[in-house]
Amino acid sequence: MNDDSNGRRRRPAAFPVGTEDATSRELEQTPRRAPGSFSDKIVMTPDADDPFIETTAAIEALNPPEARPPRRRLSFGKIAAGAFGILISLAVGLWVDRLVRDLFSRADWLGYGAVAVVAIGAAAFLIVVAREIFGMMQLTAVQALKADLAAAAVAGKAQAARAATARLVHLLAGNPRTAKGRARLAETEGEIIDAPHLVDLTERELLAPLDREARRIILGAAKRVSIVTAVSPRALVDLGYVLYESARMIRAMAELYGGRPGTLGLLRLMRDVVAHLAVTGSIAVGDSLVQQILGHGLASKLSARLGEGVINGLMTARIGIAAMDLCRPMPFRALKRPSIGDFLADLAPGAGRTESATGKA
Repeated sequence: MNDDSNGRRRRPAAFPVGTEDATSRELEQTPRRAPGSFSDKIVMTPDADDPFIETTAAIEALNPPEARPPRRRLSFGKIAAGAFGILISLAVGLWVDRLVRDLFSRADWLGYGAVAVVAIGAAAFLIVVAREIFGMMQLTAVQALKADLAAAAVAGKAQAARAATARLVHLLAGNPRTAKGRARLAETEGEIIDAPHLVDLTERELLAPLDREARRIILGAAKRVSIVTAVSPRALVDLGYVLYESARMIRAMAELYGGRPGTLGLLRLMRDVVAHLAVTGSIAVGDSLVQQILGHGLASKLSARLGEGVINGLMTARIGIAAMDLCRPMPFRALKRPSIGDFLADLAPGAGRTESATGKA
């Protein structure tokens, strides 16, 4: 028992608690609110004032449509180039013939030595020409296989799909990354009779590991370009390094998908990539795009050179995606085509956090 303030002992007491009936009566006496509509209180943010729409549109603007090789047509420029090439070859041949005759007139051993050198040079030149022709034919075969697979999937012809997938398996047989996919396709041979399903399965099993490697190649090239162009002192150095990295990336992409291009094939691929980017209007971007993608807060903290490095890295990623479209022996059906957003977080890690802070503000 507890003592009160006067020292007297306080007896235990019971305190009544409201029953359920009292509680229900109190609830019944509480006035109820009639249902109402809230449509007039909702304020929609205009698209022009929405920072997320602007940023998303800027990122999507960097994603070009799928690159397709242009049609090869006989033009007057090609005819003129071929005619002048033949003329120059004849002139070189006459000059070599005159040189060998002059050496024979001076001494026989000089003439025979010149003949041996000319024979070795001619043999090496023929080997180089054969390799270049084989590389061009390989690129043409990859594009033809790509068209055949797309046509077989659309037409639904199982026999044509099997023949095209067999050609794809033969093309990628030398790549160890496709060993598991080739074994999987061999296990399911004859079990899939639907052409679109067979094409989709082939894409998932054979090209999924190659696509992951292609993304790694693109990301590596974009990071190197971003770092080098951010610290280089001259714009000429930036241009030269971007061209060098782009050529390396395009060659690696072609070899990854079974193209094996030579020098002329590489130049052809680079021309197709640049032509595609020029047609889609994505050669240059400005400071406003840097602020839209990276966020105004981050862009204001970055130096001008670092911002240019990030944008050069994004443009290198665009070049890599276009090269991936041109070198890939199958169109994107079952797998997702990579976009600039896939590389943005790696090139500008603070962009996502800045966009979130801007949206909360």
